[in-house]
Amino acid sequence: MEQLLTRRAGTAERPLLLCFSHLRWDFVWQRPQHLLVRAARRHDVAIMEEPIYADGVEPHLDVSERPGGIRILLPVLPWGIRPEDETAAQRRLLDRFLAAEKAGPAVLWYYTPLAMEFSAHVTADVVVYDNMDELSAFRGASPRLLDCEDALFRRADLVFTGGYSLWEAKRDRHPRVTALPSSIDAHHFAAARLRHGDGLADQAHIGRPRLGFFGVIDERMDLDLVREVAARRPDWNLVMLGPVAKIDPATLPQAANIHWIGARSYAELPAYLASWDVGIMPFALNESTRFISPTKTPEYLAAGVPVVSTRIKDVVRPYGDEGLVAIADTPDELVAMAAAAMARPREPWLAAVDLHLANGSWDSTWEVVQRSLDEVRAARPLQAAGSVGRALSA
Repeated sequence: MEQLLTRRAGTAERPLLLCFSHLRWDFVWQRPQHLLVRAARRHDVAIMEEPIYADGVEPHLDVSERPGGIRILLPVLPWGIRPEDETAAQRRLLDRFLAAEKAGPAVLWYYTPLAMEFSAHVTADVVVYDNMDELSAFRGASPRLLDCEDALFRRADLVFTGGYSLWEAKRDRHPRVTALPSSIDAHHFAAARLRHGDGLADQAHIGRPRLGFFGVIDERMDLDLVREVAARRPDWNLVMLGPVAKIDPATLPQAANIHWIGARSYAELPAYLASWDVGIMPFALNESTRFISPTKTPEYLAAGVPVVSTRIKDVVRPYGDEGLVAIADTPDELVAMAAAAMARPREPWLAAVDLHLANGSWDSTWEVVQRSLDEVRAARPLQAAGSVGRALSA
């Protein structure tokens, strides 16, 4: 482990970007992965995840590497540790990691404000809050989260939001809040348009038409809507890809035409999309979905799959308003709009989709971030290499 800790200390040429994330890197490929793999082109990227717990262990960091030079820092803590001891342990582990780096982080990048409890003492050239979701509205959210977010807003140099509705909610809380809605790796998903046949064993037996969903299956999904759509059209098949999180799998609706396939990798998704007739986004309309900006919207579109969604603000604007995605409020509307999407001429719709998607990519989104980082750095003197030593002794 010590070799991994010290082997690639941040340098002026490749400064350290240290991220604090509530999401596991290996869980679902989404916004953090898209942005941070691009950050790794110019930074040494290390991501400190939330702890895991084990019997009879001393607190330690499990450090591992991922493709693209990403390092994952996983705190391993003993079962039953008290909350105040957990915070202190994470601070000690973080300090030890930074001391081994020999150069302080140029960028502190937060996905979880709760990390402020053990990292607020660390100095950096730039502090970023990438506010991709309203975490306080999610099931099981910590009661400390809002206070930590207030502290992070005071500390941050830059705030990015995962969509326009979240930007509208947060823009008055910081002088530099930028909306960075979900973008697209169009080339990756466009491969679905070129595939012929169905070479996937777990989908080949499923009849057509297929209405498909991929993503995390949690409290944000309207399970009653899924059940009702399947009941109204037993001749249609609903293909549901993704891990189940924070809800009991026993609550998932069961029917002969609903297929819960489980999690699949980002690399595999175009192969599934290639034989879907419609992509569905059956999100519940509740506090946890009030500000979401689903990454899957442009991904379905890039694959050439018509989309029907419930009335999520960041889907209505711009995709619904531009006629690229159909918006349904009831099971009957979703069925009717899916049928209309399968019946309409494909080429004019695809031309409009491609025109819209040509205006953005994860590469161009990262360019906006990088320019913002450079502007903040240029506006203040770079800290001396000994800044971490000063921070750790504070």
